[in-house]
Amino acid sequence: MKTFNEIIQSDKPVLVDFFAEWCGPCKMMAPILKEVKSAVGEGATILKVDVDKNPETAKEFQIQGVPTLILFKNGKAVWRQSGVVQKSGLVGVINNFSNQ
Repeated sequence: MKTFNEIIQSDKPVLVDFFAEWCGPCKMMAPILKEVKSAVGEGATILKVDVDKNPETAKEFQIQGVPTLILFKNGKAVWRQSGVVQKSGLVGVINNFSNQ
């Protein structure tokens, strides 16, 4: 199994959803992320990170609130947004970085 840092080194975009089980808006993101995955297919990886189970990773990326979405490409955070983000916005951001 790859580590988090190995996964985000990918040259294709990796969207990471930092979430918590107790977070209402995080639950709203789950079906949106499924739709995003079906829209972008193999063009991007989508990863969920539970901040309560991975406090070091959350601290490393200065996650203040959940949900926080970060898009990585080649190990660098290229886009970041806190709160619920709609499918169209996420697909647009991913497609934007897929073509770079």
